[in-house]
Amino acid sequence: MTPTIGVVIPTRGDRPASLREALAAVLAQRHPGGVDVVIAVDGAPPSAVAAQLTDLLQPSGAPLPSATPPVDTAQLVPDDQAAGPGFPDTALTAATRPPGTVRFPHADQAAGPRPPDTALLAGIEPPSAVPFPHADQPAGPMFTGIRSARAAMPGRVRVLGNRFSPGLPGARNTGIAALGTELVAFCDDDDVWLPGKLAAQVAALAADPAAEFAACAIEVEYGSRRVVRLAGTSRVTRRHLTRSRMVMVHSSTFLFRRGSVWPDESAPAGQNEDWDFALRAATRHPLACVDRPLVRVRWGSSHYATRWSERIAGLEWMLARHPDLADDPRGAARIYGQLAFLNAALGHRLRATRWALRAVAARWAEPRAPIALAVALGFPPGLVLGALHTRGHGI
Repeated sequence: MTPTIGVVIPTRGDRPASLREALAAVLAQRHPGGVDVVIAVDGAPPSAVAAQLTDLLQPSGAPLPSATPPVDTAQLVPDDQAAGPGFPDTALTAATRPPGTVRFPHADQAAGPRPPDTALLAGIEPPSAVPFPHADQPAGPMFTGIRSARAAMPGRVRVLGNRFSPGLPGARNTGIAALGTELVAFCDDDDVWLPGKLAAQVAALAADPAAEFAACAIEVEYGSRRVVRLAGTSRVTRRHLTRSRMVMVHSSTFLFRRGSVWPDESAPAGQNEDWDFALRAATRHPLACVDRPLVRVRWGSSHYATRWSERIAGLEWMLARHPDLADDPRGAARIYGQLAFLNAALGHRLRATRWALRAVAARWAEPRAPIALAVALGFPPGLVLGALHTRGHGI
């Protein structure tokens, strides 16, 4: 039986052009039954983000890419009605909460009318009297769906405000909780899926019935250059992910069984939440990997690259959460070298030197150690990142 698929696109609403391109590429994927898309907005009004997409979804607006089916905005589906086979209506209730360490700040707040957190992509606002349901409040009727009459398969696109902890993990969890599909995929708003991405990953999961998670190789785009990054394997284990971050196991490549793993909202500023997510998934079962580039990852527009303090906190969080990251000398040296570079970028020369020495002690050939020392002596960290990104690598 063909699994149903939902896609979560987290966004801050500050990159409308790339968001439209990401959504168009998702809608262009060929999957029996279509895909159910949730655009999870963090820190911006969902209605404003929906308005950014009207030119993509309305027939009278800007033309769609040739591979993307047109959308008939006349067929609007209320949330309290069936939205086509395989897409059950799902409210954000206690039953859909991610378990464990994930925080949900609204769960203990009083229920009551709130501004609508869902907007129609056709640019029509839902009634202002309709609240978005709290965890302890039943869902009311809310018009959120768009179905395509001319597309080969039905699907819905919804825009929701982040209902959980502010930040990227909370936005992802908002999308997962709102979906009722068997599989969930992530696509960041500045990345683009390439043709055949979903079909190849679904086939990879079908080939290994025990697999719960699939990734794929990527094409890194930085400026005018594109560099392919392959995994070199069709099965990614936890050992792979402790020895190397494996940049190709990127959040925009994730396709996983809904409920098997949830993003952890305790990640500092969302740093490394995707690496943590993949590590926990690989602990359950090796990740299936389609080792050909099916996602274009754009590094030039990243919100995170130069947030030095947040990146330090994220790495320290990972070391505390996954102590075995320090067991592999090569993997430990990489993390220590990164911490040396990040501290050097902040001007913390003594800390940078200490981390560089730890990196060399773990692996004498660790290249990040001398780079970090050069930055500590005054070499601009931005130039280092730019040179690495041009080659499809990070620090």
